Amino acid sequence: MATDVAPAPGTLAAFEAAKGFMPLEEGLALYAAAVEAGRLGLPLLEVGTYCGRSTILLADAARAAGVSAVTVDHHRGSEEQQPGWEFHDPATVDPELGVMDTLPTFRRTLHRAGLEDHVIAVVGRSPQVARAWGGELGLVFVDGGHTDEHAGADYEGWAPKVAVGGLLVIHDVFPVKLDEFTGQAPYRVYLRALASGAFTEVSVTDSLRVLRRTAPGI
Repeated sequence: MATDVAPAPGTLAAFEAAKGFMPLEEGLALYAAAVEAGRLGLPLLEVGTYCGRSTILLADAARAAGVSAVTVDHHRGSEEQQPGWEFHDPATVDPELGVMDTLPTFRRTLHRAGLEDHVIAVVGRSPQVARAWGGELGLVFVDGGHTDEHAGADYEGWAPKVAVGGLLVIHDVFPVKLDEFTGQAPYRVYLRALASGAFTEVSVTDSLRVLRRTAPGI
């Protein structure tokens, strides 16, 4: 996989200005994976939109490939983004309902980046959307909830839909627990994908793992 591709300066600036947690180096690795996967001519899908930081990179790669970037999120925030947690952002709370709602921020992010026409935003819970999705995907980026329940369900729902030759990208893979906020569910999903025999590791960039689907059947 080529790692020397980079998004246009405007796209990179939009990425760095957007709310979110993905570091630049991991974002560049995700972009490189999306560019490669786009050559399959299939949609690129992420689980876990939040405010659209990583969506910008997927959308830019999708635009260049002539495919769509699909992003799935219920927009009510994952467990670590709720009030009382370290990563909670009060600006993402609906002032009328008093609950998390990252959808308006996400839409502003895409609009500012000029990428709205290249993204299909699906508002719903990942397992439910996966059951309704019938086609193959060139890339699946798993970056949703970080509990075993949620990360495991994302893998079970979406990994089988990665086309042979396509890429499965997993974020926040930490083999060693760093602190009380660092869950290891994505690491267990990563091990599960490798153990399935259907995926082979392509690259490692900090906590981002890129795997290629090399065999059918999961």
